[in-house]
Amino acid sequence: MTEIDAKIDELVPAWLTLPDIAERLGVEVTRVRQLVKEGQLIAVRRGENRVLQVPAEFIKDGKVVKGLVGTLTLLRDDGFADDEMLEWLFTADDTLPGTPAQALRENRGTEVKRRAQALAV
Repeated sequence: MTEIDAKIDELVPAWLTLPDIAERLGVEVTRVRQLVKEGQLIAVRRGENRVLQVPAEFIKDGKVVKGLVGTLTLLRDDGFADDEMLEWLFTADDTLPGTPAQALRENRGTEVKRRAQALAV
């Protein structure tokens, strides 16, 4: 396990495999793979078997959390790699309060996007 993997493991409270995500979204696993490929979800290889997994907080009520896709696009445009995006999304921000991932789940996406845009300045 790399230092980055350990840090992300520490920050992200729960993970789901792609089949678990597919079940929660009510779609085929191939659709989840497409979402990852399109950058609408972030999946990282974890564990002994290096299975692709997605943070559980990205899914709520059978859908991808509102505002996540736009936030990921902003971060990617700012030059963030997947691991950096995960670190940013799951690191507490006193001005939110909570983490950007929590704020997205609580439908406070505007605030999160504002902070993501500010990173580009």
